[in-house]
Amino acid sequence: MTVRPATKYAVPPAGDICRPSAVELADAIRRRRLSVREVVAAFLDRIEAVNPLVNAIVSLRERADILDEADRADTHLARAGDAGALFGLPIAIKDLALTKGLRTTFGSPIFADFVPQEDDFFVERVRKAGAIIIGKTNVPEFGLGSNTYNTVFGPTLNAFDPALTAGGSSGGAAVALALDMLPVADGSDFGGSLRNPAAYNNVYGFRPSQGLVPAGPDIDVFHAQMGVEGPIGRSLRDIALLLDEQAGYHPRAPLSHHKHGSFLEGLQTPASGGRIAWFGDLGGHLPVEAGILPLCEAALGRLADASFQSEALVPDFDFEALWQAFMTLRQASSGCALKVHYDDPVKRRLLKPEAVWEVEQAMRLTAPEVHAATVRRSSWHRTLLSIFDRFDLIALPTAQVFPFEVATHWPSEVAGRAMDSYHRWMQVSAFATLGGCPAVNVPVGFDDRGRPMGMQLIGRPRGDLAVLRAGAAYEATLPWQAGAS
Repeated sequence: MTVRPATKYAVPPAGDICRPSAVELADAIRRRRLSVREVVAAFLDRIEAVNPLVNAIVSLRERADILDEADRADTHLARAGDAGALFGLPIAIKDLALTKGLRTTFGSPIFADFVPQEDDFFVERVRKAGAIIIGKTNVPEFGLGSNTYNTVFGPTLNAFDPALTAGGSSGGAAVALALDMLPVADGSDFGGSLRNPAAYNNVYGFRPSQGLVPAGPDIDVFHAQMGVEGPIGRSLRDIALLLDEQAGYHPRAPLSHHKHGSFLEGLQTPASGGRIAWFGDLGGHLPVEAGILPLCEAALGRLADASFQSEALVPDFDFEALWQAFMTLRQASSGCALKVHYDDPVKRRLLKPEAVWEVEQAMRLTAPEVHAATVRRSSWHRTLLSIFDRFDLIALPTAQVFPFEVATHWPSEVAGRAMDSYHRWMQVSAFATLGGCPAVNVPVGFDDRGRPMGMQLIGRPRGDLAVLRAGAAYEATLPWQAGAS
């Protein structure tokens, strides 16, 4: 049986307040079994003890100001005021999202002192649900790459081993959760940024269906369709708690759509099993570090105990052409968005090489190339729909390598094959992104060096609740808890 290794940090275990689930803490606050001040102070104490070791939370507000907000929340509750689903829970927002009145750097020295005057749509919803925003979580510059480091705040270290990367781009969020510095956290995902850091820190990360969580206001929503916002949690119920507040139509987000009911309530009905298409390494197309596939296959065995039967499947598709389409569409959105900084010689010198590469590749694109990439993406969507006619879920490793040394910006080689870009080693994440599909990372255990890994469970577009239910069924089979502490 796989067991969770101890974290290599010399910190005491989390106390009685920081370890319970976000769902349990929110309920305890509403029932006034715990005060908001008690909860917030406990997490701030935990951050004070642990964050200097890992650098997960940045732009932390002054403690006195946070506790004043907690006291006002307690007074509101004592007067029988309404309490939203996240009432009194401390949360730190990923540093790619706008937070009104709180520094938002995007991990870039260009924005080192930027303080937005408005919230992202989902941040506004989190505030209205009663959460107390205490700071931000660290990211790679502009979210580029699955290794969380930048020149503004430095690197975020893995929750289990300070020598290793936290993943990214939601690396700060995943580490803060794993080490019980936050009860729940938000993230975003284009090429695996909600899934990869969750896998690398033994927690759950959920990429929602395209349009479920409204994007904006600061985004070209008609064009930038592959990045989504979503939750990271220590349990599927915690993920559903936050997703309930993030999700749903927003009139200023034209690609957003309504949700149908509560995801948290939906998890009260357990999954009834189903069929899983196991893609593995796509018949050798994907280079995968030794040890990852056996961990995932063992996880599929646990899912069999929950009445999910798996079958190996390699779809008949040109996966190299699909990856090229992913790169084209990423350059056409992310690369073009960064061009405004590239065009300024002073700012260009502040951009990381990966950002410069995205812009310069975007500048070489032609309209027919972008159109061809969208046609390829549509063909992949049709292929996925045909697979979902036969299967309920698709399973894949969440990453193709275990967490690597944090000083390595990105792996140049995987399983003996050279990587030709900073994100080629995360090719496994592109399949759900290109399909607009919901996908959850579930922890699958650790290798003999104590390095965590995860597996993706991918569902049909807008089948978010079914994916969450499958994740919860898997979670119930695990012999260990999520997190590191």
